Amino acid sequence: MAGQFEPVPGGGAAVPLDEVEISILRSLAVQLLELIGPGPGGADEESDPLADLFAEGPSEPPTDPVLQRLFPDAYGDPEAVPDDQLKAYSAEFRRFTENDLRAGKRENALAVVRSLDALTVGGESGAVLKLSADESRQWLGSLNDLRLALAARLDVIAEEDTDLLYRLPDSDPRKPMVMAYLWLGGLQETLVETLMP
Repeated sequence: MAGQFEPVPGGGAAVPLDEVEISILRSLAVQLLELIGPGPGGADEESDPLADLFAEGPSEPPTDPVLQRLFPDAYGDPEAVPDDQLKAYSAEFRRFTENDLRAGKRENALAVVRSLDALTVGGESGAVLKLSADESRQWLGSLNDLRLALAARLDVIAEEDTDLLYRLPDSDPRKPMVMAYLWLGGLQETLVETLMP
């Protein structure tokens, strides 16, 4: 897995991906979509854009560590800072912003799935994914979310934690997740480089 994003004319990016890489990226994006959820209208209901605009989000932080990492409290960790006023501010901020944050993360992950589904894979060589500038930014957001999700599952909080991942033995059951985390980091880094002027 050594594909790197390269700039393309017009401000986009391109990366060669083999079938395994495409499958892993798609699977991770779909899992992220499932974790984020369908949105205020639900999966089965037709969404009313006006009602969605005024729908209030949750005021309590999520219990899942991944969702806590993706949707952190605005005013720090309320458990670490037992200040009732800060807790109230965080709850209010979450209530009015989390639905929009979820929608943005959902759109980014859907852009990843759609662009991967549109690829025509040719044999063992895979395919070259070409993204517009807008698609590149959506991919960048989704790659960041995927890395945050994996980091939460791997208990990566600081740089030192990442350093420990390099020393895991091959027999460690977290090794495949670590490899995905590191690979996504490489993709993210090269995509950032292509988007810089």
